Amino acid sequence: MHPQMLCRGTATAVAARRMRIILGAVLGKDGWMWRNHEVKLVSTSSGETVKIGDISYKLKTPRNPELVPVKHIADFLPQAVAQHLRWIMQKDLLGQDVFLIGPPGPLKRTIAMQYLELTKREVEYVALSRDTTETDLKQRREIRAGTAFYVDQCAVRAATQGRVLLLEGLEKAERNVLPVLNNLLENREMQLEDGRFLMAAERYDKLLQEHTKEELDAWNIVRVSEDFRVIALGLPVPKYKGNPLDPPLRSRFQARDIYYLPFKDQLELLYAAGPNIAAERVSQLLSLATTLCSQESANLGLPDFPVDNLLPGLNVLNVFPMMSSQQFVQRLYPYQSMLGKDGLSSVETVLSKFELLDGGRKTSSSAVVGVSRTNTEGVADVTLRVADKDITFQVPAGTKEPRPPNSSSAFISTPSHTQLIADMMQSHMVKDMCLIGTKGCGKSVIAKEFAAILGYSIEPVMLYQDMTARDLLQQRFTLPNGDTAWRPSPLVTAAMEGKLLLLDGIHRVNLGTLAVLSRLLHDRELDLYDGTRLLRWDRYQALKEEQNFTDEQLKERSIFAIHPSFRVLALAEPPLVGASASNSGSSNKGQQWLNPELLTMFLYHTVSPLARAEEVDLLQGLSPNVPKEAAEQLLHLTHTLRQTNDPTAQSLASSLSTRQLLRICRRLSRYPEESIAHAVNKACLSRFLPSLARGSLQKSLANCSIEETPANEHTRDLSCMVKDGVLTIGKVSAPVYSPNEKMKVPDVLFYDNPQHMTVMEDMLKDFLLGEHLLLVGNQGVGKNKIVDRFLHLLNRPREYLQLHRDTTVQTLTLQPSVRDGIITYEDSPLVKAVKMGHILVIDEADKAPTNVTCILKTLVESGEMILADGRRIISDPLEANGRANVIAMHPDFRMMVLANRPGFPFLGNDFFGALGDIFSCHAVDNPKPRAELAMLKQYGPGVPDSTLEKLVAAFGELRSMADQGTISYPYSTREVVNIVKHLQKFPNEGLANVVRNVFDFDSYNKDTHDVLIEALHKHGIPIGAKPNSVKMAKELPLPEAKMTGFWTINQKGNARRKMLCPSETHRIDVKGPVYLRVQTYPCNRQESRALSFSEEKAHWQIPMNEVNIICDVTTKDDTLYVATCNPVTLYSMKERGDTIQCVELYDIFPRTLSGVWQPFVTVAPLGSPLEGQAVLHEEQSNTVLHVDMATGAVRRLMLSAGNESPPSSTSNWWSGKETQGDFKMCGNFAHKNWLLFYKEYGNQLEVLDVLEGQVHTISLPINLKSVFLVAEDRWLLLENDTNKKFLLTKPMHMGAEDSGVCQLHSISEDPVSSGHGATSADNVSVPQMLSSDQLPNENLSSALSQKIASPNRVMADTGTFARVIVGFPDLMSPNEVYSFTRAVDLSEMNTSDGGAHMFLRGGLRTSVAKQNNCVSLLSANQVVRALPPSKVPLKEVYPKDVTPPMTAAYLEVTDLNSKKVKYIPVPRSMSVSPYTNWLSKVSETDVLMAPLDTGGVVTVDMGGHVRLWETGMDTLQRSLMEWRNMIGSEDGRPVQITIQRDSGLDVSAPKHGKVDPKNAPHVGGNQWAGGTGGRDTAGLGGRGGPYRLDAGHKVFQVSQAEKDAVPEEVRKAAREIAEKAFKDRLKEIDMSEYDAATYERFSKAVRRQVQSLRTILETLQAKAKERQWLKNQALGDLDDAKIIDGLTGERAIYKRRGELDPEPGTPQQKPKRLRVLADVSGSMYRFNGVDGRLERSMEAVCMVMEALENYEHKFKYDIMGHSGDGYDIELVRADKVPKNNKQRLKVLKTMHAHSQFCMSGDYTLEGTEASIKELAREEADEHFVVVLSDANLERYGIRPERFARVLTSDPQVNAFAIFIGSLGDQAERLQKTLPAGRSFIAMDTKQIPQILQQIFTSTLLSTV
Repeated sequence: MHPQMLCRGTATAVAARRMRIILGAVLGKDGWMWRNHEVKLVSTSSGETVKIGDISYKLKTPRNPELVPVKHIADFLPQAVAQHLRWIMQKDLLGQDVFLIGPPGPLKRTIAMQYLELTKREVEYVALSRDTTETDLKQRREIRAGTAFYVDQCAVRAATQGRVLLLEGLEKAERNVLPVLNNLLENREMQLEDGRFLMAAERYDKLLQEHTKEELDAWNIVRVSEDFRVIALGLPVPKYKGNPLDPPLRSRFQARDIYYLPFKDQLELLYAAGPNIAAERVSQLLSLATTLCSQESANLGLPDFPVDNLLPGLNVLNVFPMMSSQQFVQRLYPYQSMLGKDGLSSVETVLSKFELLDGGRKTSSSAVVGVSRTNTEGVADVTLRVADKDITFQVPAGTKEPRPPNSSSAFISTPSHTQLIADMMQSHMVKDMCLIGTKGCGKSVIAKEFAAILGYSIEPVMLYQDMTARDLLQQRFTLPNGDTAWRPSPLVTAAMEGKLLLLDGIHRVNLGTLAVLSRLLHDRELDLYDGTRLLRWDRYQALKEEQNFTDEQLKERSIFAIHPSFRVLALAEPPLVGASASNSGSSNKGQQWLNPELLTMFLYHTVSPLARAEEVDLLQGLSPNVPKEAAEQLLHLTHTLRQTNDPTAQSLASSLSTRQLLRICRRLSRYPEESIAHAVNKACLSRFLPSLARGSLQKSLANCSIEETPANEHTRDLSCMVKDGVLTIGKVSAPVYSPNEKMKVPDVLFYDNPQHMTVMEDMLKDFLLGEHLLLVGNQGVGKNKIVDRFLHLLNRPREYLQLHRDTTVQTLTLQPSVRDGIITYEDSPLVKAVKMGHILVIDEADKAPTNVTCILKTLVESGEMILADGRRIISDPLEANGRANVIAMHPDFRMMVLANRPGFPFLGNDFFGALGDIFSCHAVDNPKPRAELAMLKQYGPGVPDSTLEKLVAAFGELRSMADQGTISYPYSTREVVNIVKHLQKFPNEGLANVVRNVFDFDSYNKDTHDVLIEALHKHGIPIGAKPNSVKMAKELPLPEAKMTGFWTINQKGNARRKMLCPSETHRIDVKGPVYLRVQTYPCNRQESRALSFSEEKAHWQIPMNEVNIICDVTTKDDTLYVATCNPVTLYSMKERGDTIQCVELYDIFPRTLSGVWQPFVTVAPLGSPLEGQAVLHEEQSNTVLHVDMATGAVRRLMLSAGNESPPSSTSNWWSGKETQGDFKMCGNFAHKNWLLFYKEYGNQLEVLDVLEGQVHTISLPINLKSVFLVAEDRWLLLENDTNKKFLLTKPMHMGAEDSGVCQLHSISEDPVSSGHGATSADNVSVPQMLSSDQLPNENLSSALSQKIASPNRVMADTGTFARVIVGFPDLMSPNEVYSFTRAVDLSEMNTSDGGAHMFLRGGLRTSVAKQNNCVSLLSANQVVRALPPSKVPLKEVYPKDVTPPMTAAYLEVTDLNSKKVKYIPVPRSMSVSPYTNWLSKVSETDVLMAPLDTGGVVTVDMGGHVRLWETGMDTLQRSLMEWRNMIGSEDGRPVQITIQRDSGLDVSAPKHGKVDPKNAPHVGGNQWAGGTGGRDTAGLGGRGGPYRLDAGHKVFQVSQAEKDAVPEEVRKAAREIAEKAFKDRLKEIDMSEYDAATYERFSKAVRRQVQSLRTILETLQAKAKERQWLKNQALGDLDDAKIIDGLTGERAIYKRRGELDPEPGTPQQKPKRLRVLADVSGSMYRFNGVDGRLERSMEAVCMVMEALENYEHKFKYDIMGHSGDGYDIELVRADKVPKNNKQRLKVLKTMHAHSQFCMSGDYTLEGTEASIKELAREEADEHFVVVLSDANLERYGIRPERFARVLTSDPQVNAFAIFIGSLGDQAERLQKTLPAGRSFIAMDTKQIPQILQQIFTSTLLSTV
């Protein structure tokens, strides 16, 4: 007996030592001798014995020696390990099963293996994962020769053969899998599927004494060997994640805690590994590791430090002692990537405590200098230059020739990447690595370069979320004869061939699945499903040597070696700090995947985003022709976005990854003229970003001075044509393809329109650059049409794939099916397209889970993909040559992916977020109005244009509402097209009916419905109107036209009657120009004929404040000009436009000294070539201004030199002393660019020629009262005192040289002598209006009821409705005057009986108003004037019992065609200026009026409300017809259903039929006349009769209106029920009705927002609760992946939808934390009267409380107030949120009361700061602070920058500020300095609730 130490010859010892240093398991210094326990191997005569300490175990000779572990025992066994081994031996001798429990890492497994190696036991190893099922443990069926039979699996094999079953990862297995083993563990019994029964050894031996072995075999009883043991390895579950142990299972094991080795043991090991490193540094590192594994650090939420990796780490440090410790730690424990702020600081505290914070001294850069092959295969010498010193070391290398670094054209080397590759070389020396970096930052490229340098072949494996362990290791397939077999996965082949395995996306895959790789990564061993074992290279060699096996023999026993140069390189995106570690439904958000277990598997390297300079080099290296300045701007933008700590900007930056920038640059170098803004917007899909993010992006673009070049649609003619085999779209051309499969080329009905052509041109550019395209848009915008049209033009065949919820990775690539018991795979469209080079169109890509679609990434990126049947797609044709099972990707293959936009209401998966950066993205939007109109005209050529325009406008508005979030459904072109198609086919159906086809979806949601109806009505679609609701004014008869006299122009005779007027000419003096700001306001134009038809066409409000006074309105073509005078402002707007231009002239009008000065302005628009310009004239100071509305240039025209003196103080025109006249302007011929000015009571006319810049002054011998321009060269003048009329004729062109003479003719008016000889009274009439053109002849004839053609003028004065002067002013003979005389002269009517109306007016009018409000419409033959209600015969207009409405005025329309007069009421203005006295001077009514060119008038009331009226009879008739057509001709007849059937009786000759004397109704037959539905006879609805005959059979029917009406008593009952319920509810919450009404006021204002927020919350909640696929079910739908298992007859091959239990150990989902900080300061109360800001804020608060009601578990919110009293006024506490209206009202009342009584002062800043700090301390999923404030920051001396800093002070808290601005441009300055998307200025307080809703939808709700 001599003890033989387990130490072999020196050669093996050296080899072992080298391998140990490379792969170090648990190693140490020489010898295992140590204190008390030693391990001895004792040989005795009766066999060998192993002795550990005092316990010995007798060895048996193994039957299968190849199953005994080899080379696990190290030379140096630490005492702790010996203790563990001794304990295991004790349990083994007792026959008990053991459970080794301890932290993650290979130690537990190593100890178990060491024990088994010592005792020479065979091992059955199984790594449990969440995919393990009972078949993996007991028995699995396989098919051989058509018969299914059972193959024993590990547990059964171990039991029968007496092996040890090693179960690793018990916490990973799903809950009810392991109990299968319970009986086997306890009683060593088990019933098997094939009928055999395993029985414990003792019982079996007992039975054997009574029965023979044959009998027992016949009974299917099998003996369990007495040597069978189970060793389980697992993590302690409450600390780590996983399923807790099942109590029955736990009780069957004996546990042993295997913690990390004691400090001393570890230290010895490490000293041995790192002889070149200072001992102190080693102990510091170990201390750090131990600290980070302690319970305290676990309480801080820090993951365990991977202690086991210290050893390989130190091997690196030993070669590179100059590496900084911090860098070293970062590789083992990448704390900067995986921990939040608190975690980081904790780790750095520990680092500094152990003096390891030396990262400050910059580690000198290192670079790979050279790589050379060594003599040994699979090893290369790498030389790194570190700090000018070259260090050479050996690393594993691939089979190909290594390539010198930086020699590839596709890889541009940058300093940081060079450094990274050098670092990777160091790690590569000892262990597998993982690269962490954001998407698109170049991980794959670096990996490829790394592999190329070392001569590795790469095996990329794309991981996806629902990947199973089987997908990773082995898959089943059927052999051609139907037998089942296992096919090794690429991962396994890579291990055997020594490739570099690229695991792309370990952040996606489930951690339980990844655990099956841990043994491969730690020990380089692997057990596969079919019993194959892969051994580490040196263990394989040792096994061969010891047992003298050959490779063939081992192959027969399915044991293979893992190639020594096999390495794994994992790629991952950074873990999401603070995210829950599960990925229940929100896989798109990322997860905290980096757990302690994964930390032990790899060394980590972070790929940091490139520095700006590096990125410049990279972009220019890869796309050399890119314009330099463009690249600069791009990078400036990207880096500004990347550097902010604002999550919105971060997410934008992520879509501008390096990969995307490269794509943009490639495109810019090909098309340098493109704008960068366009490229950036495209890359970020800015069209579909939430409004906040979009604003933020626009602001960043502006800050980086990247200009958005507006696309001028009209200039570029986008046409597409195919000519000579070349397709040209816009400016881009491409050759047309000639395909083999013609039938696959799509052909689609497509109408070209400019917008889609632009998209297609854009697509073609990218297509030519070789990009795959992604089209994103709302539903129905024509994505499919565009793609099909595009492919049709290019003549490319397409394969179509539609994704949906249940798409799996398998269905994307192959469809398995079973034929004759053999599984065959059908190629999916994807594979076909790859093979044939077709275009693959993937539709609805956002419907499939992103984890499925992400396998497209490898296909797009590297052109590789592995299919389920083992074939692989390869893009490089050279590689594909000669390899089996390879599909070479056709060079023409392209993908076009269509997806809906992310976010609500589509709620798809965020395809763009996950994969957007590998495609070139195009946002497809609804066509712009013009394009859409053109397109609709092609769909509905027969539909009237006006209808189409209305549709386009209404839908345009609905879409913008959807963008703002007012409504949730984005209405698209598809809906409009369907409406138009319907109208085209059934033109008689009204538009109002047909649009319901789209909007009936919303008819049950009252709020949405109201919004829609409002929008449709606004654009004049009369939905809901009845054809009979026509409300036209009543027509009264007009008195007969009588000839009342003659006007004679006196020519001859004495000189008194004919006078010459001298004129002189001088240049005008122009001052200026001054440039004023032209403000553009949106014009909210409402069509008025929505619910009923009246004369009013449309109306809108001018944006003016209530003190302003309107003083003139005039029109030119379709432009309206309105002038106001307090302050003086000029507005211009188009009749059908959607904007209002406005110039404020407040600063330009000269002030006067006379105290109060009330200017009065008139305006005259100029004509061509001065369109868009107008002249303003102020009547008192005679100021003439020329205003250009386009540029804002204002020039002052000085008419007469020296007319500068202000009017004397007495001439105030409101003072009633009408002594000195005003200056007047006549602008009738302004369109000819000349104007006439005169002064009342003066004797000069000044004619201003604007183009010539001259004034002609004409001196007159009379004092003027007024001037009428009756023609361009003939003017009617009225003398002041006598009202005598003169006609002034002037030469047409007044030049300076012939200062032409003007002649003045007096006009005598002679009455028609009446029969009595007396003269009629009205010999002198004072015209109020005289037309400057003549009535057309047919109008003249109809007015005078006689055929007549003659020059004429229409005149109106107070005594008549109208007068026609025939022959005037051209004929010299006496001109006849025909008058329509009034019964009472208007001027004699009393104006004081207006009642309430006058009350507003402040007393009686004392003077004549400035504006006459009387116009003639010559084409319509009408005179229209606006009259106050007191001058209107209301008794005749309205019936007795009707009270006349309150009106601003009546329009009196005198129609000379129909000889009728009607009075149209003009509604009261909403607001009236307080200056009533001033108003009354402007006009005698509340409105001003001007004629429209389109045959109607426009009125503007004093509140600034513009209304367009249609007065002409013909146009009204036409409009009424159109309107009725839009409603649809429901003629009220019942709908008849007629079935055309052949009755077999032929149609005999038609006849009238007998007439029934009784006239009874007849139906059918062919006898009676006047029947219905018969044959031959005259009647209705039959066939073959001679004509229709209605015998008057009334189908007794109720009118439509009656049918629609609900009986009154039913309605009443419903009302009563509602009222009663309301009162009961009030009683219940003890609220008075007054309070209820008060609350309702606030609640109602925000009802729509609340509704839309709650809708979003509900849908998101539903989405979060969406069920998942549960696999391995016994019933459900067949799981494609398990077809083979189904063939073999397994049961659990189904999948079904179910609630996925959250993974054990996942942290509870925390609610989101929201705080609203409302402003309740004194100023809120003070200015509430002005703009209602306090009430709006109260509404906003009410909205928050109502929207979040019942969602308290999702949102924990509180509401605080800030005011001069402080910043923590509690309004709502988070734990006591108001539950009903009463409590909510109390909150609102508190707000109101507080702001009324608090101190002044402002604490916005402090309040924000405090709230952010306080919230950051709370535990929550996300934190939000919304601050409402009306702070005038500048007044309190607060710099906006300071506030901006506070808002972004804590990256965890999203803070938003809403400023209630009323401070001029300060609000805008604020907006510029504050961070984009974080601050809002509500200029109109109505926006506050809307802004709040916007903040909610785009941030809070984006991720519920």
